[in-house]
Amino acid sequence: MSASHGSHERSRSWELRLAIASCVTYIVGFALDLAGSEIGLWFYAATYLLASWFTVQEAWANLRHGKLEVDLLMIVAAYGAACVGLWAEGAVLLALFSLGHALEEYAMGKATKNIEALGELAPRTALVLLNDGSTESRPVEQLQPGDLLLVQPNSRIPADGFVLSGSTSVDQSAVTGESIPVQKTPFDWKAELGDGQPVQPHRKPVTLPEAKKLVELGAARIPDSSRLFAGTVNGNGAITMQVVAAASDSTLARVIALVEDAQSAQSPTQLKVKKVERVYVPIVIAVVAALLIVPPLFGVAFNSAFLQAMTVLVAASPCALAIATPAATLSGISRAARAGVLVKGGAALEMLGEVDAMAFDKTGTLTWGQPRLTDVIPAKGVTRTELEDVVRAVELGSDHPLANAILAGIGRQGPLTATGVQAVVGRGVRGMVDGRRVVVGSFDMLRDAGIKMPPQVQDLQDQGRTVMLVGREGTYLGLLAVQDTPKTEARATLEVLHSLGVRQEVMFSGDNQSVATAIGNAVGVDEAKGGLLPEQKVAGIRALQQRGFKVAMVGDGVNDAPALAQADLGIAMGAAGSAVALETCDVALMSDDLGRVPFARRLSQATSKIVKQNLFIALAVVAVLVPAGLLGLNIAPIVLLHEGSTVLVVLNGLRLLNHDKGGDHRGIEHEDKPVLVAA
Repeated sequence: MSASHGSHERSRSWELRLAIASCVTYIVGFALDLAGSEIGLWFYAATYLLASWFTVQEAWANLRHGKLEVDLLMIVAAYGAACVGLWAEGAVLLALFSLGHALEEYAMGKATKNIEALGELAPRTALVLLNDGSTESRPVEQLQPGDLLLVQPNSRIPADGFVLSGSTSVDQSAVTGESIPVQKTPFDWKAELGDGQPVQPHRKPVTLPEAKKLVELGAARIPDSSRLFAGTVNGNGAITMQVVAAASDSTLARVIALVEDAQSAQSPTQLKVKKVERVYVPIVIAVVAALLIVPPLFGVAFNSAFLQAMTVLVAASPCALAIATPAATLSGISRAARAGVLVKGGAALEMLGEVDAMAFDKTGTLTWGQPRLTDVIPAKGVTRTELEDVVRAVELGSDHPLANAILAGIGRQGPLTATGVQAVVGRGVRGMVDGRRVVVGSFDMLRDAGIKMPPQVQDLQDQGRTVMLVGREGTYLGLLAVQDTPKTEARATLEVLHSLGVRQEVMFSGDNQSVATAIGNAVGVDEAKGGLLPEQKVAGIRALQQRGFKVAMVGDGVNDAPALAQADLGIAMGAAGSAVALETCDVALMSDDLGRVPFARRLSQATSKIVKQNLFIALAVVAVLVPAGLLGLNIAPIVLLHEGSTVLVVLNGLRLLNHDKGGDHRGIEHEDKPVLVAA
């Protein structure tokens, strides 16, 4: 925690202590007053001193900056009551106002406490691996991209980076909100550097020249299965990791900074309330001044006029109104951050519940963003095992992404090996298996080998699949199909969003229309548009807006940046570790869990509901108490009702900290992202 945060926390703690002490001295003074003891007056005086300590400082600071805030109104009312001998009434007003203000500060502190605590997650030191194989303890602030670290089991990850050797599971809940630890394996950095050799768990740490090359690759090239975040918790495996970002540039540091900025950003509702207050407070002062001046001109005793003016001043002070919106908004932002949803301010939180159309990028948002083996159909007389063994032998020699998908889909080891494997650009791959030529590829490639296209191909292509035919020595063996498949939770998520008031759901894709239609039907969108360039996605957002929709765009925050900017609300998926995604969106889902979108919308709607409740309470109390004060109601019950409403709206807002506790995507089945094996 920073020095300023620590100082603010101590000040907040002392304010609450003094407020409680002022309530105690008031109760003692009131009891002595009832017993007829003059000593009670001294306890009232102590109440004034304790309750005024922070209130007077804040009122004076506001006044020096030309601001007329409710603190000043309360001070004037309380000391005015003392001037006419109403020490008890002034004391209870100050005590309750001080307690309400202290509880307000406590509520704000509680709402931000989880975010400030993130700063304590990263360890203070890290074990740096030196060239001779020894380790050196070094402060995390001194770590630089390229440093090699040893991370012990059950310890916190000290910096952003990736696994070089070893395997483990990592609890990433502090950054991404994922409740289940994520399996981490070494990054195939040798292949990225160009020598094609995979990492071996027992290999020595990389040399400094190699480390520099690794950093130059950039964090964007690191797969999720190897990426590490500062502040997350290592499991039972010891690992060697490569640092890719300094402590000040880590994902954790960016999240803390963005959430702190978000908490200072006000929602449209809060801005409207502030505008009302700027007009309302001077009007209250003018009315109170009129009550002080006019009645005595018509023979009313000054003491009576003064008391009524102070009573109206208390009744009209908008304490509950001032805290009604921030109490709910800050609690909502804090709750979202705990679930791995970064909401950039009250305006974004409010808009989340108001959008009635959502546009989704296909690749990586509704689908996994990488191909998976979906169909293995052997020819007549050929077994599935035989077909898979032949294909696996050839594809082991290929570095094409589809080869990875096929090998991951087959999974098991096979008895056959291939020689002379050659890639035919844009068509497929061929090689020799048991002395016979095998081809795996497109229809054109197999047609050249004298093989006719089987009837299933067109049906599979109509479903958006990429089909690869397999032939051996001019004989058709079967086919395999791969596809970027929808996420398990995609359809259920869209159905939940429909039930939460999203009237139109559209999918945008750069793939051809047949692929887009197939995926759109699978996930249940209202409309699927394929073959779109980035500028055409922007046009699609504009078309929805022209139809009267408030539109949210859900994408990856990088390729979809123009569409995210055009939408009324931009939601970035899987933003952890991506500086671009965190900076270009209004809402960042730190993991790629689509089920957090309905959670965020439910939270927004709950926040708006509580804001409305708080505003109703605040305005209703003022509407009742002001006429009551003008009609002569005693100041004591007005004080109790007025300050009680302030405490009530604070406690009502704090309820959001427990919103949807225990299930951030309740009722939505979720599947971990598939991990493809290297070819």
